[in-house]
Amino acid sequence: MQRKAVLEHTEVTRILAAARDEAQRNQWVVTIAVVDDGGHLLALERLDGCAPIAAYIAAEKARSAALGRRETKGYEEMVNGGRTAFISAPLLTSLEGGIPLLVDGQVVAAVGVSGVKAEQDAQVATAGIAAL
Repeated sequence: MQRKAVLEHTEVTRILAAARDEAQRNQWVVTIAVVDDGGHLLALERLDGCAPIAAYIAAEKARSAALGRRETKGYEEMVNGGRTAFISAPLLTSLEGGIPLLVDGQVVAAVGVSGVKAEQDAQVATAGIAAL
């Protein structure tokens, strides 16, 4: 039987705080979502002034990164490279900004961010992951 780490509320809070700090340091208005390894929402924070749609997109980015076990940037690159079939893949968003959290080589959670340019979303998500 395999064993793997599971996020507790303390780690989720630390991820959100680090991602929020990165966004605010750059004056970016975003939504940050944290999900578990099954893509289930653990936390969501929409900063003041962020468009409501970003809450949906951030959660889908996080879910896609968790279930796909990879950064969502890879899906965006596939679509931009001509593999447009990935647009219709179930439970996937092909937008950069979803980053999985790996512990001992296993995905235990993911962070998704939406609200600014794709690479900026990814920068905020990466800052959240780096907090652990």
